[in-house]
Amino acid sequence: MLETPHKAGFVSIIGKPNVGKSTLMNVLVGERLSIITSKAQTTRHRIMGILNGDDFQIVYSDTPGIIQPKYELHESMMEFVRGSLEDADVVLFVTDIYEKWDEDEVIKRLEKSKAKILLLINKTDQATSDEVLEKINYWKDKVQAEEIIPISALNKKNTDKVFELILKHMPEHPAYFPKDELTDKPERFFAAEMIREKIFLTYKKEIPYSCEVVIEEFKEDETIIRMRAEIIVERRSQKGIIIGHGGEMLKKVGSLARVDLEDFFQKKVFLEIFVKVKENWRSDPKSLSRFGYKGS
Repeated sequence: MLETPHKAGFVSIIGKPNVGKSTLMNVLVGERLSIITSKAQTTRHRIMGILNGDDFQIVYSDTPGIIQPKYELHESMMEFVRGSLEDADVVLFVTDIYEKWDEDEVIKRLEKSKAKILLLINKTDQATSDEVLEKINYWKDKVQAEEIIPISALNKKNTDKVFELILKHMPEHPAYFPKDELTDKPERFFAAEMIREKIFLTYKKEIPYSCEVVIEEFKEDETIIRMRAEIIVERRSQKGIIIGHGGEMLKKVGSLARVDLEDFFQKKVFLEIFVKVKENWRSDPKSLSRFGYKGS
């Protein structure tokens, strides 16, 4: 009896900020790996999610939204995008129904890619059929895509079709990662991301963008995980805002994060959070290297 050929490859999810890339990644992988907020530029790293089947392995990459860099941090974020496009066998170019015809930065990058492109128009549950058709017709002339698919990542509309098309374009190849792996990132990374998500949800304006989270201690035994986290901010005034009156705001972040952490790790979590000031860390190569934005 002939063996079924094994397929394996890399799928890069790219697009501008806030078009739903992280929601789509989580749906396609079937796990909540990328943090999701309504604020743009939430994703800062390239996060791999690995989907395994008996005869396939798809390595998805959620990437930062494509922007014009203003800080060293932004430059590093765009490096993650470049790297994921170089590896890709398939690119999911995610736009949405609210797109304002200003995707030139993304299109420039796609033109250099040798990968198969699937163009996904997200959030179509919020549009009429005429509006969706207008978007499809617009994109036909703009990007050399294998297919243009209207989707709603939030409602999982047409995401099965996206998966089928990805599998169709995957090359025959042995698995790149062990079949029981879900991601290339360590547990500490996800713990830090969950805390950072709560910062985005709790504070306004520039504060979340000025913060980084580092897990300084991660001790696990059979029944409990003990974590010590540091929130890094750029200015002393930001430290005061993060902590809040009588430590109230920091306590709120810790409580919200602990719920998600316990759900993710399926264990009780004891979480301590401290706040430190590291001036202009977003423009400091040493700090960026320490936080995993350089040389990775």
